[in-house]
Amino acid sequence: MSPRRTDSRRRMVAGAADLLAEHGAAAVSIDRVLAHSGAPRGSVYHHFPGGRVQLIDEAVVFAGDFIAGLIETAVDDPDPLRAVDAFFTLWRERLVRSDFRVGCPVVAVAVENDDTAPEPARSAAAAFARWQQALTALLLRHGLPEERGRRLAAFLVAAVEGAVVLCRAERGTGPLDAVAVEVRDLLDHALRTARPPS
Repeated sequence: MSPRRTDSRRRMVAGAADLLAEHGAAAVSIDRVLAHSGAPRGSVYHHFPGGRVQLIDEAVVFAGDFIAGLIETAVDDPDPLRAVDAFFTLWRERLVRSDFRVGCPVVAVAVENDDTAPEPARSAAAAFARWQQALTALLLRHGLPEERGRRLAAFLVAAVEGAVVLCRAERGTGPLDAVAVEVRDLLDHALRTARPPS
């Protein structure tokens, strides 16, 4: 594949992820992706023989990998609370920078049922699982039992994603800020009680 074709493909996938984040899956069409990405029309079916469904599916995988990379980088921090704070900061900045127009592209697909094209929903489920695994690994590394770590990781993903939805609806960071404080307190307590007294 030539560099130019690879770049067109990447631009279309990233453009579809942007549109998912702002408008939801139902609003993502080939025409909108081409207009947003500036990619040539002739490249669509060359790169995406499965058409719109394949393009949306790959955009979900792309977005899931991007956010997983951010989580995995954050969890390298030796302070687990600082790592979680960084995740909330990332979302706060993203919301404010977009004037509360942009949410999570993975959530956009997960909440829209399309039984005729189940691939994007499966990719969304895989992305959520990967994020939870990374957060579980962080919590286990800091002494939480495996079952508690898994539950808290699921809670954290659900809390952040729900807060992002509320922030978009309210056009303010209040819900995310409130959830960040409560999650921090919960994790701080869980981590302190998991460690044996010194």
